Amino acid sequence: MTALLASAVMASFAALIAAMHAGAAGALLWVGVVVATGFAAWLLQRLGDAPGEGLAALGAPLAFGATLLALWEVLVVGLAVPMVLLPAPSAIALRMASAAPMLWGDFVQTFTKAVLAGYAIGCGAGFALALVADRVPFLRRGLLPLGNLVAALPVVGIAPIMVMWFGFDWPSKAAVVVAMTFFPMLVNTVAGLAAAGALERDLMRSYAASPGQTLWLLKLPAALPFIFTALKINAPLALIGAIVAEFFGSPTTGMGFRITTEAAKLALDLVWAEIIVAAVAGSAFYGLIALAERAATFWHPSIRP
Repeated sequence: MTALLASAVMASFAALIAAMHAGAAGALLWVGVVVATGFAAWLLQRLGDAPGEGLAALGAPLAFGATLLALWEVLVVGLAVPMVLLPAPSAIALRMASAAPMLWGDFVQTFTKAVLAGYAIGCGAGFALALVADRVPFLRRGLLPLGNLVAALPVVGIAPIMVMWFGFDWPSKAAVVVAMTFFPMLVNTVAGLAAAGALERDLMRSYAASPGQTLWLLKLPAALPFIFTALKINAPLALIGAIVAEFFGSPTTGMGFRITTEAAKLALDLVWAEIIVAAVAGSAFYGLIALAERAATFWHPSIRP
């Protein structure tokens, strides 16, 4: 029954959109928009209250997203909003289809080169230094305040320096990503390694466990939730840092380069297309890390049902 109602609501929005694209206008049409929106809100309330697991849990967010897109299309077309202010979703979709090779090239330049390389180096280096700091209290006390200071530095201040140091290609963007992801991983991992309880540490000492055994069997499992928290925090940070870094110098490809150049040309449909590609890539990246977290920390109370 819910699926039938959802289909009816989407069909109503589709008919309203088609009528507005055909040039129809009037109070009756806007009444239809209000009625369809009311039914959609009621349906979303039902979907949100209904229990669901796995794919069934995606029903509410998917329906909410589809409703927002439909309202966006209706309002932009019905109110004749200029392209330079806000393009309609249909115009963005058409531009994405026509500019797919360009969007793919920008994605490869920004995400698969700068983001992934900088993310791996920054998170790996932060994790490695945290292991050292856990064994050297003086280093831990000196690094954590410095890490909080560096983490507060604005990316718009770091990016031009990295471009001057490493050039205009993707290594300078990867360096910005390293700077943005290193200290969140360091701080969270140090906190996680210290999260093991005193009783557990005393038990390991009573078994004459070596520092390596204590690290592997006690401290790292206790630190896993903290480590995955840092990985999830760093996932959007890495993408944002790479895109912003491309504003300050880039070859003729890249998401940040395309956004700045096309915004100057008032090609807002292509700008939104790049934004959507970045949002989908960042969400997918975050989702993969969340899935890995569920597999690695299935024993943790926050994961167990």
